[in-house]
Amino acid sequence: MRVLVTGGAGFIGAHIVSALNARGHQPVVLDALLPAAHPRPPALPDAELVRGDVRDAEAVRAVLRGVDAVCHQAAMVGLGKDFADAPGYVGCNDLGTAVLLAGMAEAGIGRLVLAGSMVVYGEGRYECPRDGAVRPGPREVADLEAGRFEPRCPRCGAELVPGLVDEDAPVDPRNVYATTKLAQEHLAASWARCVDGRAVALRYHNVYGPGMPRDTPYAGVASFFRSALARGEAPRVFEDGAQRRDFVHVRDVAAANAVALEAVGGRAAGSLAAYNTGSGEPHTIGEMARALARAHGGPDPVVTGEFRLGDVRHITADSRRLRAELGWRPEVGFAEGVTEFAHAAQRASAASPQPA
Repeated sequence: MRVLVTGGAGFIGAHIVSALNARGHQPVVLDALLPAAHPRPPALPDAELVRGDVRDAEAVRAVLRGVDAVCHQAAMVGLGKDFADAPGYVGCNDLGTAVLLAGMAEAGIGRLVLAGSMVVYGEGRYECPRDGAVRPGPREVADLEAGRFEPRCPRCGAELVPGLVDEDAPVDPRNVYATTKLAQEHLAASWARCVDGRAVALRYHNVYGPGMPRDTPYAGVASFFRSALARGEAPRVFEDGAQRRDFVHVRDVAAANAVALEAVGGRAAGSLAAYNTGSGEPHTIGEMARALARAHGGPDPVVTGEFRLGDVRHITADSRRLRAELGWRPEVGFAEGVTEFAHAAQRASAASPQPA
């Protein structure tokens, strides 16, 4: 297939291009190469590259000619700094997706794989010893300031046991980025119904690996830790470090995209299917920081007790549906992936120190 990969010069996109090439497809990259993400020319992917913004209808219309399927990765990512980032997130993520889907509808392209995110769930799954499965509300500032990080049962106040969240869990986005990622899924589902298209949303968990951007407030927590170690500093771990996450290697995520692109054509027309895309092995944020520090040979992490409003306490994936229905399996284990990442090169970001 000839596959358009939006954002294909970015961290995950570039790995997807490599995975598509390895499987005999013909990737075409559309990337704006915005200075905030690419302050210096990146190592370009092995594919035809069109420099253009996914929000530019003319650029999208031109690059879609001759394309069989679209893998939509272009997005503004991460929690951001504060609500002042909201217009940027909505413009990049939701307007960009709407322009792309309108172009696909005009061009008669009916296959889409969308980069989704686990953030659409808000908090993960919790069990109360008395009340069973419950959904705690957003954590209170007073509790966070007092170091009470664990959410309590909203009915009886008891301690909760975190578990794996599956795709049937209610969505509850708790920050601007999460809201835009859910809106992307709704837009894709509407497109699929209108044009009898077929769409898959891969809800990524915490993706890490070679080529992550460094020194940026918009990267994932693994990148924060690796950036600190590259500067010779101790990784700073927020809260108490016991937050549970599912760290999934970028090559496994790229493989999931390639598998989904091949399988989406066999799905029922007019539908969107969402799949959690995680390793299936929960680890705490503190574990990631310690493992990276040991592998890198840098200073031990510092647990700061700081917090960010909009962060959730625990969110870990149940990825069995993706494995059962599409046959995908993660191949890079946590120890192997972290050791590689500890010594891998990172991408420059707008906040990275400039070379002499």
